[in-house]
Amino acid sequence: MERLLKRLEEANVGLLKENELLANHTTWKIGGPAEVLVIPKDIEGLITTLQLANESKVPVFIIGRGSNLLISDEGIKGVVIKISDAIDHLEINGEEVRVGAGFSLIKLATLLSKQGLSGLEFAGGIPGSVGGAVFMNAGAHKSDISNILQKARVLYPDGTVKWYSNTEMEFSYRTSRLQRDHGICLEAIFLLQKGNREEIIAEIQKNKQYRKTTQPWDYPCCGSVFRNPLPHHAGKLIEDAGLKGYTVGGAQVSTMHANFIVNVGGAKASDVLNLIDHIKKEVYRKFQVEMETEVELVGN
Repeated sequence: MERLLKRLEEANVGLLKENELLANHTTWKIGGPAEVLVIPKDIEGLITTLQLANESKVPVFIIGRGSNLLISDEGIKGVVIKISDAIDHLEINGEEVRVGAGFSLIKLATLLSKQGLSGLEFAGGIPGSVGGAVFMNAGAHKSDISNILQKARVLYPDGTVKWYSNTEMEFSYRTSRLQRDHGICLEAIFLLQKGNREEIIAEIQKNKQYRKTTQPWDYPCCGSVFRNPLPHHAGKLIEDAGLKGYTVGGAQVSTMHANFIVNVGGAKASDVLNLIDHIKKEVYRKFQVEMETEVELVGN
């Protein structure tokens, strides 16, 4: 690892930190240390970091803004690359928007609404980055990323970079081919529509307000924990199982929305995992419905 660190420094890839607590980089405020955390200064720095790590046979894990992510208390061995605001270029050409993976999804939705561009209103209030949203096919209010994405530029662990069309991304509910292929979204091209600026802004604000009044953003959380086992809704199943407010250590099923697990103070990843396991067992015992996590579990 020392040799790799030296090569990364010489290549000037960006900011390097050893044994950095990943709790500082997740919306849940949970996660042990990264052996090495790299925050690349640009896409070239990201690609170089990946290439050098591969040459050194050091494992790599990518994070964005740290939402939808549960990192183990033991942390992550190897190199963790954080795609930050440094990879946040934005070009607006008429109805076509080209944006870097590190750009905040909420910020993008708000900015485009002020430009009178419609199609991203559903993202008002969705935490995380553009790259994470493409990876997960993030969505809300009966729409998602698959409805607006034209192309995505994807980096693979071997250093290969490819452009994929919407169809080639193989989108489905909270899923894309990137999860299966371990691809990293570098940037996305969205196709929006011109609309009434005031109406678009009003829709964004309505969606933001809905989230504020129905979801527990006053506590650290990751967003929705479970996928909706259609035609059921995860939150309703958990609530009907009597689990609102159920607590393990510092992790609690939100009293506001049962598909959120909140960190009420000092929660560990093990607390969340034990709570997830309890929810799965109780929902199945009462309703014979298998629950599947939407949040990505990383580490031991």
